[in-house]
Amino acid sequence: MDSEKQKLLEWIDQRFPLTKVWREHLSQYYAPKNFNFWYVFGALALLVFVNQILTGIWLAMFYTPTAADAFASVEAIMRDINFGWLLRYMHAIGASAFFIVIYLHIFRSFLYGSHKRPRELLWLFGVGLYLLLLMESFFGYLLPWGQMSYWGAEVITSLFSAIPGIGNDLVLWVRGDYSVSDATLHRFFSLHVIAIPLLMILLVFLHIVSLHKVGSNNPDGIEIKERKNAQGIPLDGIPFHPYYTVKDLFGVGVFLIIFCGVLFFMPTMGGYFLESTNSVPANPLTTPTHIAPLWYLAPFYSILRAIPNKLLGVMAMASSIAFLFVLPWLDRSPVRSIRYRGLWSKIALTLFVVSFIGLCYLGTLPVSELRQWCARFFALIYFAFFLAMPFYTRYEKTKPLPDRVKK
Repeated sequence: MDSEKQKLLEWIDQRFPLTKVWREHLSQYYAPKNFNFWYVFGALALLVFVNQILTGIWLAMFYTPTAADAFASVEAIMRDINFGWLLRYMHAIGASAFFIVIYLHIFRSFLYGSHKRPRELLWLFGVGLYLLLLMESFFGYLLPWGQMSYWGAEVITSLFSAIPGIGNDLVLWVRGDYSVSDATLHRFFSLHVIAIPLLMILLVFLHIVSLHKVGSNNPDGIEIKERKNAQGIPLDGIPFHPYYTVKDLFGVGVFLIIFCGVLFFMPTMGGYFLESTNSVPANPLTTPTHIAPLWYLAPFYSILRAIPNKLLGVMAMASSIAFLFVLPWLDRSPVRSIRYRGLWSKIALTLFVVSFIGLCYLGTLPVSELRQWCARFFALIYFAFFLAMPFYTRYEKTKPLPDRVKK
């Protein structure tokens, strides 16, 4: 049997570099030996992405992308299709889980400086993935064709009208009609199930290839490739497989326990994962008393609402994402990890996280004068984190880096 397996493997290797890929990206890919809890979220993001693709394929088999039948088809999935409720809950909860692990993955990059040289392109691929994920979630938000889906799409697409000159024509082009309608639903469905997922798969591939080209960062922010033994193996590195595959499998197990707990016992999470308003069919003649996106889009919606001027609000919302793309060039610190940065960087990162969570919470609540002022305050902190970064990262006092990574 071993001889037959070896012959099969040789036959495959002559036609496809299976063994070479296995060695370069798993068994002989050397990762820093001091990875901690924060480094599991990349693997979890890949797991949730696969879940979204597979459950999305099954849901698309039973979904009808027309304004007349969309809501009824979702109800049929929940009530009439065998295990349809499970598939829909897995997809809906998976969307929130995707953003949770992505936000924690991004926070780890802020924490340990994974955006700094030579990983700028790796960071850009990651931010591009995040932007596509925001678009994917927005397009998918319309598909249930409930009240919040319809009016959320109506509000967000109308933002394009703030662009001088071409705004109204752009809104008409995006919607395919003068209001959110059957044409809009068809367009968003096509983008949600075909175009955006294909682009995301491409960027995931580029993200992983780029990661394995420059090597993984670590909590100390030290390049392990700079110190190698006579065989060319990093002194502070260990093979990704089996050491980190086992560690990631443990993280996957813990994640699945939590995921299944939410799935079977509190799938709506009090309206944060699935809104009760969306259980009502879309009615263009009745506007909900409070229009708000799901929690993962709420921070940017909160920034939008904080500014009375529509054009300035749209510009601020777009800038809040655009700043992520230029982060590697704003950060002037001579060290990567927060462990060796100065007090100002630690204060700034703490305030940034607080502001983001505050904007997220405020974006889910009805607007009021007090909440609007709070949103402005948090938005100011959010933008100050990026705008002041070239100054406090350059002039703050940092700690000396150790010669080798710490366990």
